[in-house]
Amino acid sequence: MPKNFGPEYVRAIAPYQAGKPISEVAREFGLDEDAIVKLASNENPFGVPESAKAAMAAAAADLGRYPDANGFELKAALAERYDVPADWITLGNGSNDILEIAAHAFVERGQAIVYAQYSFAVYALATQGVGARAIVVPARDYGHDLDAMAAAIDADTRLVFIANPNNPTGTFIGAADIEAFLKKVPANVVVVLDEAYNEFLSPENQYESAAWVKQYPNLLVSRTFSKAYGLAGLRVGFAIAQPALTDLMNRIRQPFNVNSLAQAAAVAALNDKEFLERGARNNAAGYEQFVEAFQQMGLEYVPSFGNFVLVKVGKDLAAGARVNLALLKQGVIVRPVGNYGLPEWLRISIGLPQENAILISALQKALAAE
Repeated sequence: MPKNFGPEYVRAIAPYQAGKPISEVAREFGLDEDAIVKLASNENPFGVPESAKAAMAAAAADLGRYPDANGFELKAALAERYDVPADWITLGNGSNDILEIAAHAFVERGQAIVYAQYSFAVYALATQGVGARAIVVPARDYGHDLDAMAAAIDADTRLVFIANPNNPTGTFIGAADIEAFLKKVPANVVVVLDEAYNEFLSPENQYESAAWVKQYPNLLVSRTFSKAYGLAGLRVGFAIAQPALTDLMNRIRQPFNVNSLAQAAAVAALNDKEFLERGARNNAAGYEQFVEAFQQMGLEYVPSFGNFVLVKVGKDLAAGARVNLALLKQGVIVRPVGNYGLPEWLRISIGLPQENAILISALQKALAAE
């Protein structure tokens, strides 16, 4: 047998670590699944909207057929919503798929990809997956330092990832700062603006990045239906970019990468304004619930613009793992972020009020035992 299969840069990849599922925690700690609270993966606590359930039920009659490979109806709905032509849209099996496709479409082995310290783990994975060189720019206040990122772009750079709001830290970059950055980026460098949590922004922070796509041919905006729209289990994402980029992405995009149920559900959810508004209200109230509790416990946290909060639960490098284990034993699942270089911190998703209260109580018990 050969000692090693595959390229060295692939063997060096540490597989993505997903949040623990409820069933696994129940088995591991002997707990009742119904009593477990999962606040680990930034999912919508309201689940799938009823509008999407009805759309999936109607679409189920045709599951013996392949899905629409071009996603005509979903692209048409997105084109209308964002005021762009349908051929400016690329569909993905979640926005992770979009990020991976972008790396494969625009970057050759040995070329560079720029992203920030403490930004989404998939940026590093996508970079390693194509054998590219990572330029990791130190964070500023746990977020993106756009001036430093612009300065880090070199002659071999072909792609820049920006998350706004950022996962796992929750930081946010204002519209003026992003547009100033776009003006600095060379025309041959693609900027991926990853907006998985955009819908959770307050009205005063909202901006329309799709309008920038019309001005900057090297800009690609990535969005998802997994968070605010409640369709995490269906895996639907999309990108908005000019045809010069979408044409290349569709050359390597897997055929039928978004299934029939997912397409139908996404069309329905996109137009479910009431569901989105309900989720936004719950998220804002839950954020205040967490912040008040963290302040009372004397815990440092990063002000968040997403549907989660990054909180520091200790001073030593084992603190995050230790408190996480204590929470798991109480039936509460959160996300340790030691793999991001933040071993003293936990990322906690905002749930329903009663779920948040259970987390707060469990965290108090875990910290009292420290």
